[in-house]
Amino acid sequence: MTRDTGRRRRGVVAITAATGGALLGKSLSTEPDSREFYLLTGAVAAVWTVGGLLSAPHRREWVRGRVTTAADLARPVAIGAGAFATFYAAARVARRIPVLDSALRSVLAYSHEGSDAAVLGTALVNGLAEEVFFRGAVYDALTPRHQVAATTATYMAVTTATRNPALVAASGVMGWIFVKQRRESGGIIDPIVTHVTWSTLMLRYLPPLFEPRRQHRKR
Repeated sequence: MTRDTGRRRRGVVAITAATGGALLGKSLSTEPDSREFYLLTGAVAAVWTVGGLLSAPHRREWVRGRVTTAADLARPVAIGAGAFATFYAAARVARRIPVLDSALRSVLAYSHEGSDAAVLGTALVNGLAEEVFFRGAVYDALTPRHQVAATTATYMAVTTATRNPALVAASGVMGWIFVKQRRESGGIIDPIVTHVTWSTLMLRYLPPLFEPRRQHRKR
């Protein structure tokens, strides 16, 4: 790869990260289950996907990895399930910490007030798009020495646009898991499977822990 090519790729990555981050922050400031929310989250997924594909000339290599048969799905699925179990336990503790309880209730409002199928579909499409960009393009744009740390840091930095501490913390933990899978497997299939598993379980079992508080009418 020439110096000019590398500079162009990093430029596309930087522009994509800034644009996607801005749209992500905007999407989580909209009303749950609103048309604007779904349009903006769809735009975020499109930005990650298009930016990722444009900035990575060797993207065909991303499909490499251990997942070639149904049996190969067991490991990334297990990792996703294990991550969910850890987050579920942490969420039970977070309910007792006001700042984290508020942050989790804020983001889970989109699940409580939206259609289950629409919210899950939105989460899975965005999860897939994130893997294409962060564990695909961003990872490839970095030198091997900095790929794990810098990819994780970039993922967290973009997530700060949501201004939600719970999401930022989750992006740090899961971002590290996803990028380690990318390094070990040589492709993005493993992290995609783990991301889909984790997201599905989180949206299925976490919302009941944070049911919306009832609004008492003043007499």
